[in-house]
Amino acid sequence: MKKIIYWFAVVVSVVLIYASWKGIIPFGLTEMLGFVTGGWTVWLTVKENIWNWPIGILNSIFFLILFLKARLFADSGLQVVYVVFGFLGWYWWLYGGKDKTELPVQNVTKRTAFILAFLTLAFTWIMTIYLRKISDVSPFLDALTTVLSLVAQYLLTKKYIENWYIWITADVIYIYLYAYKNLYLTSILYFIFLCMCIQGVLEWKRSQDKMIFVEPAIIK
Repeated sequence: MKKIIYWFAVVVSVVLIYASWKGIIPFGLTEMLGFVTGGWTVWLTVKENIWNWPIGILNSIFFLILFLKARLFADSGLQVVYVVFGFLGWYWWLYGGKDKTELPVQNVTKRTAFILAFLTLAFTWIMTIYLRKISDVSPFLDALTTVLSLVAQYLLTKKYIENWYIWITADVIYIYLYAYKNLYLTSILYFIFLCMCIQGVLEWKRSQDKMIFVEPAIIK
C-alpha cells in the first residue's frame, strides 16, 4: 500500500509540473515546482529521510524566485538562509550524533528555548520596523513568519522535535498571508504542510519512544 501511495504521488507530481509548464492549469511553473518540491520535502522530513535536505534546497530556490516577484522581501531572504541551513542540516543529520553517527530525535533544553523565545520577539520587532520602511506588503506577519521559520529550521537541523510546533504556528499564518497575496496554490501547499507537521509530531514521537526503549536494552 505504501509503495502504491508513493508512486501515485510521483505520477501526480510529474503531471502537475507538465500541466503547469504547458499552461493547462492556471498556475505558474515556478509556483508549481515550489508546490511539488515543498510537499516532498516535508513528507521526507516527517519520515526522517535524509533526502529531504537536497530536495529542500531546490524548493528554497524556486520559492526565492516566486517571492521576489510577489514583493515578499523577508520571505525571499529567508529562502537564502534555508539553502545554508539545508547544507548544515544535511551534514548534521548524517554526522551530528555521538561519535559522528546519525543524529537521533531529541528535545530542546529549557535554556535554549528561553534564548530562542527572546530572539524571536526581538528580531520580529526589528524586522517589522525595517519592512515598513521598504514598503513590504505585510510587514508584521512577514517578519513574524520569517523569524518563526528560522527558529523552526534551526531546530529541525538539530532534530529537535519542537521544530514541528513552531512550523505549525508559522504555517497557520502563512496560509492566510499567501491567500491574501493571491498565491492560492502556495496557500494550499501550506495547508498541506500544516497537516504534515501534525503527522510529523506523531512520527517523531514514535521514533523518540523507540530510542528510549532500545537504549536501556542495549545497556543491559
